[in-house]
Amino acid sequence: MSESKTALVVSAHSADFVWRAGGAIALHAAQGWRVHIVCLSFGERGESAKLWRQPGMTMEKVKTDRRAEAKEAADILGASVEFLDIGDYPMRAGLDVVFHLAGIYRELRPSFVLSHSLKDPYNFDHPLATHVAQEARVVAQAHGHEPDVPVIGAPPVYLFEPHQPEQCEWKPELFLDITSVWEKKRAAFETMRAQEHLWEYYTRVGLQRGAQATRNSDFKITYAEAFQRVFPHVTQGTLA
Repeated sequence: MSESKTALVVSAHSADFVWRAGGAIALHAAQGWRVHIVCLSFGERGESAKLWRQPGMTMEKVKTDRRAEAKEAADILGASVEFLDIGDYPMRAGLDVVFHLAGIYRELRPSFVLSHSLKDPYNFDHPLATHVAQEARVVAQAHGHEPDVPVIGAPPVYLFEPHQPEQCEWKPELFLDITSVWEKKRAAFETMRAQEHLWEYYTRVGLQRGAQATRNSDFKITYAEAFQRVFPHVTQGTLA
């Protein structure tokens, strides 16, 4: 059990955590949190088109390149990362994946969890990753599952922003100021050489969410990330 505060990020593909939650990861890591990322796949079939256009490309080479990119990005952000290599397009997850994630929950004991939107008509891997992450959370709370290992509490789950939120029934319910770590997030972007076309897109998303965060607060925010909550916010004493 870690003595520092911890967070868990469950990413469908090896680059998702960078675009959608790189700021949150870097911000918490800079404050001494232990942030652990689980990539269910490398995005080797569906999210590596630039690599597949190279002559003589193989599946193993694509996986190797995407793993290296994600490891480099995680190092920049200050997080640890592991890869389950369960495949993508389509992604399927069995009980072994659920139980492995449940073990991570119990070992890490995260204060919060980040994963994808609950729906995404453009990418079925994304909601599957969140389904598995939440199913594992429930298993990790079950006293009858590996009863010799202490169960976890109820860490809040935040859903990071999908590529086209309007089509995914996702709405921003929490804005996180990531201005102080933006350069780290941008540097992590630039490790994702297989998806260079997304660098400027997610820069614009960060600026837009920063403007909206400023409009909804008394803060001056340049870059922000937005998240949707799954469970109610619980507080004691005051609402402020």
